[in-house]
Amino acid sequence: MQLTKATVSCTQTMHPKNLSIAGFSYELPADRIAEYPLNPRDLSKLLIYKKGTISESRYSDISSHLPGNSLLVFNNTKVVEARLLFQKPTGGTIEIFCLEPHEQYSDISTAFQQHGKVWWHCLVGGASKWKPGQVLQKRISSNGEEIDLEARYIEKKAGSFIIELSWQPAAMSFAELLHHAGAIPLPPYIKRKATATDSETYQTIYAKMDGSVAAPTAGLHFTENIFQQLRQKNISTAYVTLHVGAGTFKPVKADMLEDHEMHAEFMDVPATLIRELIDNIDGPVIPVGTTSMRTIESLYWLGVKLANEEEVNGLAQWEAYDHPIQDLPAKEALTGLLQWMEKNKMERLITKTQIIIAPGYKFRIAKGLITNFHQPQSTLLLLIAALMGNDWKMMYQYALENDFRFLSYGDGCLILP
Repeated sequence: MQLTKATVSCTQTMHPKNLSIAGFSYELPADRIAEYPLNPRDLSKLLIYKKGTISESRYSDISSHLPGNSLLVFNNTKVVEARLLFQKPTGGTIEIFCLEPHEQYSDISTAFQQHGKVWWHCLVGGASKWKPGQVLQKRISSNGEEIDLEARYIEKKAGSFIIELSWQPAAMSFAELLHHAGAIPLPPYIKRKATATDSETYQTIYAKMDGSVAAPTAGLHFTENIFQQLRQKNISTAYVTLHVGAGTFKPVKADMLEDHEMHAEFMDVPATLIRELIDNIDGPVIPVGTTSMRTIESLYWLGVKLANEEEVNGLAQWEAYDHPIQDLPAKEALTGLLQWMEKNKMERLITKTQIIIAPGYKFRIAKGLITNFHQPQSTLLLLIAALMGNDWKMMYQYALENDFRFLSYGDGCLILP
């Protein structure tokens, strides 16, 4: 089935700060939100948008719809068991949701390798029943060994609590401790409790780097069978790491985008990936997921900052729109970034990005996107609108009318504008 329509021209002159979020909404019935994934994963439906034309397929056939010589960029972050439940002596339950490490740690990998004690930014369910300084205790078993875990309320911050987690014996790293003591954090719009199978299904098959509290869901559909087909068609694959924070679920509550603070996330990119982007810069570079998209576009702006003799200390929310240099060729920006890494003997670039991609953004590296269907009034939907203009409305309306499943465990789309 095909639907053809001339692509709507969307030449944006206004700064995205001036966008009203009300223009990026649609009616999403609760029964269209997928509660469970399909089995096998690659049976999920695939909507293909190509230059104003919509057609349908399955993820299992995605290789036949990708341009020749494509480079697909995947996010290999791994979802951690970030939900910890503690029972108070009085019987009440306190839920601690581990968001991201405290600023005392240089990067997220260092924080996860701590032994015995760690400080973490957390959301706390039932926080009103937990007083500062009060210690919660939990005993867990691991391979026949008893481990005593304690949580101490340190400080309340804007949007999170600082919690000290300590455990004895201290031989286990924090990443290992969460694996034994925690639970997979399903998105808040999935209204059921996580099950044992979610530990596998809410994880990509190529997940490698501990650190996310949400899955890069576009990659959930990919199977070894798909990767084999990609290899047979000479479609290249590469990997970045962007640790997905809980902010990815956060709807934009402000009326105007300038009043919304984008969540910052850790990114970890090997020099080999930057070389691959340089080699393929004139071809179809297609990120798998909005997190991969934000990572590779952030690389461009970090290269721009270096060209302007600025420090590479992360990327702030509006820098891509406000930077005095707007026309540096992508190959030049990435080459400068790579040379800086080589000069400083860096095999990996580890920093944070807060980039918000919204209508008005000019894509420097990505030529398309593989992604799921996103929540109304979310920054993820803004990214889709930036890529395809007002045609996002046509695409989402088609998906709603043709039984596509929405959000994390739902179906997805291949966008080739």
